[in-house]
Amino acid sequence: MITYASTLFHFTPFPKPIKLPNDHFHLNSISKRALSLCPNNNLCNNGSKVSSLYWKNKKAFEFKIKATAMPECGDEASKESSFISVLQLGSMFVVWYSLNIWFNIFNKQVLKVFPFPATVSAFQFGCGTVIVLLMWAFNLHPKPKINRSQLSAILILSVTHTLGNLLTNISLGKVAVSFTHTIKAMEPFFTVVLSALLMGESPSIWVVASLLPIVGGVALASFTEASFNWIGFGSAMASNLTNQSRNVFSKKLLVKKEDNLNNINLFSIITIISFVLLVPIAFLIDGIQLTPSYLQNVELLGLSTKQLFLRALFSGFCFHMYQQVSYMILQVVSPVTHAVGNSVKRVVVIASSVIFFQTPVSPINSLGTSLALAGVYLYSRAKRMNSKAKVA
Repeated sequence: MITYASTLFHFTPFPKPIKLPNDHFHLNSISKRALSLCPNNNLCNNGSKVSSLYWKNKKAFEFKIKATAMPECGDEASKESSFISVLQLGSMFVVWYSLNIWFNIFNKQVLKVFPFPATVSAFQFGCGTVIVLLMWAFNLHPKPKINRSQLSAILILSVTHTLGNLLTNISLGKVAVSFTHTIKAMEPFFTVVLSALLMGESPSIWVVASLLPIVGGVALASFTEASFNWIGFGSAMASNLTNQSRNVFSKKLLVKKEDNLNNINLFSIITIISFVLLVPIAFLIDGIQLTPSYLQNVELLGLSTKQLFLRALFSGFCFHMYQQVSYMILQVVSPVTHAVGNSVKRVVVIASSVIFFQTPVSPINSLGTSLALAGVYLYSRAKRMNSKAKVA
């Protein structure tokens, strides 16, 4: 782009315009050229007028250049920043799903040869407790400060969290992983019922309509499930009740979160309390099962002692980390978006477990599972519509 010096003198135009580059101006050459072309030397001898007019035009021109260039730079920077944010969020979702898949695989392998869910759950919470203490010890996350009122509310949440995970492991030990997660697709149903009973919330017609395929799909999948077991079915349903009770109680109790008591620290405290609660329960229910004689029986079932401990350790690590990553995602997205991601995660876990364990699935069973998962997605969409209506 070039500009012209023909407007430099309004009283005597140049015979020909002088082209000047945008990025560089030479005052002396402009002045000499102007004086040589001006027919009235008395007017042109006043170099101060030339200089002042030149600097005014130069400043105005530079201002226009900057004014038009800055938004373009800002747009490019914002686009690059948004792309990096989307990439980071997508990576977090991939890690969340991957950790959940491996947890379910390792956990099922352990429970097959070591059918003591209370002990396995206590071990997993123990792994989480070690991770939390290391996180605080190395200042990877600020340590929380809680008061008595907060602690009493957190204790209630910890009890429901402990029972929910224990019941889930009982179900995973009795039935196929895919069937357990199909039953756990009923979580929205319990959320709606408990919110109505305890919080007095009335669901919209769209939310109620989305529950119909969930209930129908789970019923259809249960009737045609090859690994159906009443203990596995009942414990999965009970885990839905306890987990959704925890979510409803968290709203009702309204745990006041200070700057250092964010979702990650709240989850970390719950993990430690759950470990403390489960150790005596595991001892009362299962006793001490890791005896040399029992470990020999484990080897007969296809896993060596080393393989059993490694799988238990990996399942404990994945168990804690996939939940922590889930809370990290919840800090940067809305609860409805997180719910949609959770429904997609359930689809991924069911599909991966069917492939890995080669679980036999009939067409009707697949139809029931698909209906339930579609209902979960519709429920998430209905909740999004409700949230938008409240904002409007």
